[in-house]
Amino acid sequence: MMRRSVLTRRNILVTGATGLAMPFVRSGPARAAGQVVVRNPGGVYSDTQKKFVYDPFTKETGIEVVIVASTMAKMLAMVKSGSTELDVADAGLDGLITLNKAGALAPIDYASWKHTNPDDIAKEYRTATTIGLCLYATVLGYNKETFAGDKQPKNWVEFWDAKAYPGARMLADMASGTPNLEFALIADGVPMDKIFPIDIDRAFKSMSRIKPAIKKFWDTGALSAQMMADKDVVLGSIWNGRLQAIADKGAPLAIEWNQHMLQIQAYGLFKDGPNTKAAQLFLDYAMSPKPNSGLGLEINYGPINRKSFDLLPPATIAKLPGSPENLKRSFLQDVYWWDEHRAKVNSIWSTWILT
Repeated sequence: MMRRSVLTRRNILVTGATGLAMPFVRSGPARAAGQVVVRNPGGVYSDTQKKFVYDPFTKETGIEVVIVASTMAKMLAMVKSGSTELDVADAGLDGLITLNKAGALAPIDYASWKHTNPDDIAKEYRTATTIGLCLYATVLGYNKETFAGDKQPKNWVEFWDAKAYPGARMLADMASGTPNLEFALIADGVPMDKIFPIDIDRAFKSMSRIKPAIKKFWDTGALSAQMMADKDVVLGSIWNGRLQAIADKGAPLAIEWNQHMLQIQAYGLFKDGPNTKAAQLFLDYAMSPKPNSGLGLEINYGPINRKSFDLLPPATIAKLPGSPENLKRSFLQDVYWWDEHRAKVNSIWSTWILT
């Protein structure tokens, strides 16, 4: 059966949103050294980065930030052609892994940083060629009217218990980027620190147990939020930013932060980019505490620089992935494992979802 093409978070955060303006890449003569060209997912995310990072960086340095919407295919083609016209990629970490494997990324010169102390960024969020810029999370969302008085499932074992906690549920489809095999293993008794490498057979057996209670496997963040807002489901895995956005507008929804999965949006620098020196300076500036706090203030993405939390109000910190308190109840998705095993999981999923 042919799968339909959908707009997914992985397409948006990793490969570029099809709903944005057509990708724009300058051609012709090399640009002035007073620019840095950043690939950006667009939308509210782009507006927030412009407000807290791009415009202040330009004011501080005089270097203009040019925002570009570009797909992974275009970026890879650009690298293959030897004509690199982007300086910085702002993408999901799994997308940057793809670029790095293609030899597209340059080392980040942490030693030259003056705006940011690299030690204020946890080692698990930085590599020689990538630096996490924010955290988002897949969480257990629930309807507060259905589960009043703090009676919601408190973990994935309880989520899997449809008799004790009745109600329509949802989980992520493969088309969302990755299905929730991690939660399936937790529900089967695997500790958070033992999830990876994923036991694929065990995870799918666990998924089969909950499958009858799943009304729909969602393939986009918009669909997951709509299903919860319309009360089509009263429980489900969902990206924290999607749920919080509709909860802030009055929907009777909340997050159970226990056992949530952290995921990383990151920066990478292109090799032989037209403005390499400016790009290195941009990363140094962008990762400093104040610029890095902006996404937390506007769209509930947790900052990577731990000192950014000192600049945020307590009520905001409580809603953010990666906060000191929420970090204790989380695990980090291993995107390197998924990069190696996505094709295998997709093959199994394509058959399993139809049975």
